[in-house]
Amino acid sequence: MRKIEPITISAPDRDRLERLVRDRNTPQKVVWRSRIVLAAADGLTAEAIASRVGKSLLTVRRWRRRYVAKGVDGLLKDATRPSRVKPLSAEKIKQVVDMTLHEKPPNATHWSLRTMAAAACLSYSSVQRIWRAHGLKPHLVETFKLSRDRNFAAKVADVVGLYLNPPDKALVLCVDEKSQIQALDRTQPGLPMKKGRCGTMTHDYKRNGTTTLFAALSMLDGTVIGHCMPRHRHREFLRFLKIIDERTEPDLDLHLIVDNYATHKTPAVKRWLKRHPRFHLHFIPTSSSWLNMVERFFAEITRKRIRRGVFKSVAELKEAIMTYLDNHNADPKPFIWTKSAVQILEKVARAKQALESQH
Repeated sequence: MRKIEPITISAPDRDRLERLVRDRNTPQKVVWRSRIVLAAADGLTAEAIASRVGKSLLTVRRWRRRYVAKGVDGLLKDATRPSRVKPLSAEKIKQVVDMTLHEKPPNATHWSLRTMAAAACLSYSSVQRIWRAHGLKPHLVETFKLSRDRNFAAKVADVVGLYLNPPDKALVLCVDEKSQIQALDRTQPGLPMKKGRCGTMTHDYKRNGTTTLFAALSMLDGTVIGHCMPRHRHREFLRFLKIIDERTEPDLDLHLIVDNYATHKTPAVKRWLKRHPRFHLHFIPTSSSWLNMVERFFAEITRKRIRRGVFKSVAELKEAIMTYLDNHNADPKPFIWTKSAVQILEKVARAKQALESQH
């Protein structure tokens, strides 16, 4: 038999290869590669080496050449191989991106991975890679609303000024109503959560009435003054103002941040405010509920207590809301406003400019 040409191995390399063979933690592919090199160094024929390690002659010759070229380190890693799938051309990638940005499918408002794959004659995964590389998400859409209030800038400066630099001997309160909170009872009892399964509840429900939560969030410490009422007319708003008057220090001026709901501006409310000069109402711009921080509190109570609650009556709903308020006020955490009025106005200006450039 023709002997494979002997390989000269230095003493350190031989010692390292033998340690790799003996070590139990060495991957098996590295073990048989090391044995091929050691056997070749001992002058064994290619057929004998292949029989000893259980590999083909082609494999024996490949790893012998790899050791000659790269030494022991060349045995530890697999050589990178070109993908069998041809890469997408730049033209095809551009076609998918242009279609995603400027066209719509004939039977839908936006592309899905499968509809785009069919339209572009590509695989599902290829479209997925293109969209991911270019940050395209046709299935998502963000909502927005730009205020058209003529006094937008002045109102933003006024409200944000109260958040960032409140006046001395004064309390800033964000006031609003969460109206029409429904006492919903499920038509069938759900199943509790257990290992491997989330809790369940029916999609349909029974309405048992509604209530309105009036809330005043203190920007100082995060406490909330709240009261549930059946309606949200100016009468209920006046009742809530009296509650605020009773539950706050009498020597403090009260700056109330409110929205433009009509009940906040009735003649009766104006007369009451005139008789109570420590109350000062600050109106946010129209279509700018995000500027009133009590909306953040409403989002939390909805997510944590109301949305998944089961209430057989309005009384149960009110009790749940007031219990949540008590627990919240026992360990309040204030919401911190960070954006300045200048930053807000600059962002709104950029949004308007982007809209005008598109339309």
